[in-house]
Amino acid sequence: MGFVQKDSLRTMLISYVGIALGYVNKGLLFLLILSTEQIGLINLLVGVGILFAQLSNFGSSYTIWRFFPFFHDEKKIIPGFLSFVLSILGFGVLAFSFLFVFFQPQIAQLYAEHSSLFIEYYFWVLPIGISYSLYLSLEMYLRSLKKNVFSIIAFDLGLRILVFISLIFFWQKLISFESFIILNSLFYIVPAISLLFYLKYLNLLNLGSFSGISKRFKVLMYRYSITNYINSLGAILVNSLDILMIAQYIGLKATGVYTTIVFLTSAIQVPYKAIIRVSSPLVAEYWKMKDMTAMGDLYKKVSSVSLVIGLGAFLLVWLNIDFLFSFLKSEFREGIWVFFFLMMGRLLDMFFGLNGSIFATSKKYKYDLIFTVILILSVYALNLYLIPIYGITGAAISTGSALVFYNTGRLLFVYFAFNLNPFTIRQVPIIVIALGVLYLGNIFSGLFENGIIQMSFQIVLVLSLFFTPIFVFNLEPESKAYIKNGLNYLKGKFRA
Repeated sequence: MGFVQKDSLRTMLISYVGIALGYVNKGLLFLLILSTEQIGLINLLVGVGILFAQLSNFGSSYTIWRFFPFFHDEKKIIPGFLSFVLSILGFGVLAFSFLFVFFQPQIAQLYAEHSSLFIEYYFWVLPIGISYSLYLSLEMYLRSLKKNVFSIIAFDLGLRILVFISLIFFWQKLISFESFIILNSLFYIVPAISLLFYLKYLNLLNLGSFSGISKRFKVLMYRYSITNYINSLGAILVNSLDILMIAQYIGLKATGVYTTIVFLTSAIQVPYKAIIRVSSPLVAEYWKMKDMTAMGDLYKKVSSVSLVIGLGAFLLVWLNIDFLFSFLKSEFREGIWVFFFLMMGRLLDMFFGLNGSIFATSKKYKYDLIFTVILILSVYALNLYLIPIYGITGAAISTGSALVFYNTGRLLFVYFAFNLNPFTIRQVPIIVIALGVLYLGNIFSGLFENGIIQMSFQIVLVLSLFFTPIFVFNLEPESKAYIKNGLNYLKGKFRA
């Protein structure tokens, strides 16, 4: 796991700089400069744009992920592979652009009552969606080449710097809110174009004819692309349905609160996403080599590291949740339980680690359709029932519950189909320690009147009673190695 640790550490550190910048943007400047309704509008436009990108992708990212090892060796990349994948993407973008324009009147009716401002800026979703769809495919291509850093810099840093600049311009009344929306939509073009130039610089763009790819392989990739596209709709919709339905049934203010909390849960997942980003291409290689031992070993290691990171980050935030929310507007208080229920689903998602990657790149990937249909129907039904009763908390309960059942089902399938599981006996004491720290943290929650002192106490509690035993008693060797490598990496950078 040496390569995974080294590369995921770099991507994690860059991502955290991006998250810090994102927090300045969304956690500070958005709240200072924009109304809650404006925050909801911006996040809804981005959310719909990302949904558009994932739908119009037509599974091309999965095709890269699964078949890249067959078109690449240490010496060269077979020409035409990227062109073939981008042709799938191009068809998807054209198809969904047409549908997006054609069904605008019907969509406008759904949002006219509670989120009419969204309809006014409706078409600015397209630059976001088209640009992000291209970014997704190019990013996966680079990921398959084990070149993860630049795409993180382009998106997590470059895009957020541009958003930061536009926020300052709007704050100083140099641009109108309408101009701010337009600029933020067009900014999504920058990361995608940057990746194109980067691939060109590396002489890896390879946009030649794909006529050299055999007909059999093309059919195989088309089938895989479409099947995994359908299978991935569950994961796509579970990240979007709640936002879309909150905007439809409650309004943009509630959307602004909910999407802000979603951003907070995403920040906690950064180390996990960095590990998955680097580990996933290895899964495809292990399938090609039929090395189930290596895959099983990687599965357990990723799960264990993700468990430690996820539980530790959750404890640090949850034990200080009241103090952290005291800096936000009063309407954000409802977001406390949104965070809790979302994190329950996200923690299990992190713990089960690579089950999605193993499933998606296996020969039994078609069976994932069953889980996808169940996931979509359950999220929609639960949202339809819970949002009118519990508001945004109901949406969080729906999403968190769906993630629990979805991941449990896929975990069981991977176990019975391939005899792979992410569990080790060392994970048991880690979970027990986390529950003990959570219990103690709640007991001492009102120990000090000063909020900063109380937060400092809770941080020390988590560091000393959760992370220290894991490190000192070597309860999770991969996590210990991960921390050591991270410290050594930082020392090396500072010395340089």
